[in-house]
Amino acid sequence: MISDLDLLLSLPDDDIIRFAAAVRDERGSLITYSPKAFVPLTNLCRDVCHYCTFARPARRGRRAFMTVEEVLRIAEQAARAGCTELLFTLGDKPELRYSAARDELRALGFTTTIEYLAHVCDVVLDQTGLLPHANPGVMTSGDMALLRAVSASQGLMLESTSTRLCERGGPHYGSPDKLPARRVETIRHAGELSVPFTTGILIGIGETRRERLEALVTIRELHQQYGHIQEVIVQNFRAKPGTLMASATGRPPARAPVDDRGRAARARCGHEHPTAQPVGRRLRSPAGRGHQRLGGVSPVTPDHVNPEAAWPALEALSAVTEAHGHQLAARLPLYPAYIADIARWTEPRVATAVLQLADADGLARGERWSAGDSSITVPDATIPPLPGARPTDRARDPRVAEVLDKHEAGLELDEDDVEVLLRARGSDVRAVCERADALRRRVCGDTVTYVVTRNINYTNVCYFRCGFCAFSKGRLAANLRGAPYIVPRAEIVRRCVEAWERGAVEVCLQGGIHPGFTGEYYLDVCRAIKRELPDIHVHAFSALEVWQGAATLGLELHEYLAELREAGLASLPGTAAEILDDEVRDVLCPDKITTEEWLAVHDAAHSVGLRSTTTIMFGHVESARSWARHLLALRDQQKRSGGFTEFVPLPFVHMEAPIFRRGRARPGPTFREVLLMHAVARLALHPHITNIQVSWVKIGLDGAAQVLGAGGNDLGGTLMNESISRAAGAAHGQEMSPEQMDAAIRAMGRTPRQRTTLYGAASPERVSASYGAPPLAEPRQQKAAEVQLPRRDVLVRSGRR
Repeated sequence: MISDLDLLLSLPDDDIIRFAAAVRDERGSLITYSPKAFVPLTNLCRDVCHYCTFARPARRGRRAFMTVEEVLRIAEQAARAGCTELLFTLGDKPELRYSAARDELRALGFTTTIEYLAHVCDVVLDQTGLLPHANPGVMTSGDMALLRAVSASQGLMLESTSTRLCERGGPHYGSPDKLPARRVETIRHAGELSVPFTTGILIGIGETRRERLEALVTIRELHQQYGHIQEVIVQNFRAKPGTLMASATGRPPARAPVDDRGRAARARCGHEHPTAQPVGRRLRSPAGRGHQRLGGVSPVTPDHVNPEAAWPALEALSAVTEAHGHQLAARLPLYPAYIADIARWTEPRVATAVLQLADADGLARGERWSAGDSSITVPDATIPPLPGARPTDRARDPRVAEVLDKHEAGLELDEDDVEVLLRARGSDVRAVCERADALRRRVCGDTVTYVVTRNINYTNVCYFRCGFCAFSKGRLAANLRGAPYIVPRAEIVRRCVEAWERGAVEVCLQGGIHPGFTGEYYLDVCRAIKRELPDIHVHAFSALEVWQGAATLGLELHEYLAELREAGLASLPGTAAEILDDEVRDVLCPDKITTEEWLAVHDAAHSVGLRSTTTIMFGHVESARSWARHLLALRDQQKRSGGFTEFVPLPFVHMEAPIFRRGRARPGPTFREVLLMHAVARLALHPHITNIQVSWVKIGLDGAAQVLGAGGNDLGGTLMNESISRAAGAAHGQEMSPEQMDAAIRAMGRTPRQRTTLYGAASPERVSASYGAPPLAEPRQQKAAEVQLPRRDVLVRSGRR
């Protein structure tokens, strides 16, 4: 039976290159690189590789190791330049050869280089948030465990499995750490410890073609056993002055490195992450031979291993990549597949640092913007053009282009299609946004609507423990903002009257699920409001509140909703949806209603004549696949019952959210993701849900202006009082007056219009009353402990628990 190795050796080069490129293209056109800084912690090494210019002997008066302060200066410069990784390069065990290294380590309080490296990584992680990647040579299992606690990933080039190269006259002669068995053992230790790992081979140092492929097959076998090898680097040998191999002529043809990488890593080795390291830095597309990854590119430090080759400018590298039909994106030292299972692959402290820097795809966020933070301006890079600007050319990613063509042909998008659009990057973001905005213009025109409303959050006490909620207050959330309260029923009515006098057409009521509440509470609130204000629209109660209310009274959903309608409820907000994907809900809100239960509430509401809105809260622990499932669940429900009026994307405001404070969530979506959520929703939900609302309280007016150019047509409500986003840390304000709404919309080149909850036109009387409204009176509430409510021994929860 022919072996993999023999088959690889027999295949024509051109066939392998074409096959490798085809495999790559199946995974998309994204080419990633790692923005990093290189830290040569020490140039001392006990090995004497005959081609190396990095290692230098000890000299009197020259320090053996960089100081922590020197490393921090590089790290801080790298952080300012947008880097996410600090790559530590250093010689192998210099203390075993040089007394100077031993003495300096002893003075620093350490015995080994690995111990000092771990200390430096610890400081970097703590003080800068950059992710250390450790590359210190051959290591024991104990060494790797020590570094795993303070680094995101580790690495060791296998270089070769040929023992022949370690014999006298070979490039590795006199270098005990280059014995293949020792290096393979280190890579195996990494697998046993679940350390995300980088390795690769060095070619042109005298090895044969078979030996190169044998090394790659060894890497494949280790990865198949442990799944820990993130990337495989194939690095060209270059003869360098001052080395024992300065006159070497054994370098293989220039084409060989690329072909062998494509051949072994793509065609037969089954490895998912071969990396094209830009050694040589010639600006040619890395994608032509089937590669998806570039290595690191540093805007602040040289490559200390190959100092003769300058890094390419990122702008130039991006231009070359796009010219070949691909998109360039920054990644982290931990690859997306490992971030998706981060609890397995990193320690909790490192996982927290990784999530701070990651987007929903597991790549680098690339921006400091976050929802609710008014101190950071909206990124410029992804802003769509103003209406009337010349459209972007066809999307570069062929998958994005294909999905946009499918939509243009009137075909319904499936889950894979929606995910492709939600993951668009670079100029493709603009292409998706432009297509969505063109559809918005055809369906909704250039009018931007908003509703004059008042939010009333009647209690912040809740017995459900949603990981994202900073609003709910109880004994376990005492460290968050504010004391537990309940708004008395008379105060609820007073606020409604005040809102009506200020031109409101709607009052929106939501709150925590107080353990003393039953379904009667919600009925009584509706009756009290409608007795005083029969014409106001009561938009109230999330699916969770309705579900809990019905359960406490022993009623079917449709029976209870019919009673709420008779009591004065007119429509339901679409909150408590979060992500309609139970895999995510199990992490985010494990005791809350399921996706099926949320949809059942709205289905029942629609069946008794109540309309409702829809929402998504995104940017925490989920992925684009979850977003796609959510959108299609809404679309399918709407096709059945037809009662949804709008879709409202709600970016996760992270600052005070418990799940973020525990280090288990991302800091909200990126602005790219915000744009795409609105734009893709416009495309995926059409023609079933035609109103896409923009949450100014989450993203501010500057952000809202951009999103309204990406398919949005509604700016939500004036709010009057807003507590939930504010409790989570949002700083964009609690009220936006009609005068401010109108001015902001006109500044965007659009026409403002006040609407009703159900998207009719507000009456002239209501519009007139809304302008020049007096300031709000100070709202009143009671301490929750002062309100006597019946105590129930059993609290209703979702049936899945």
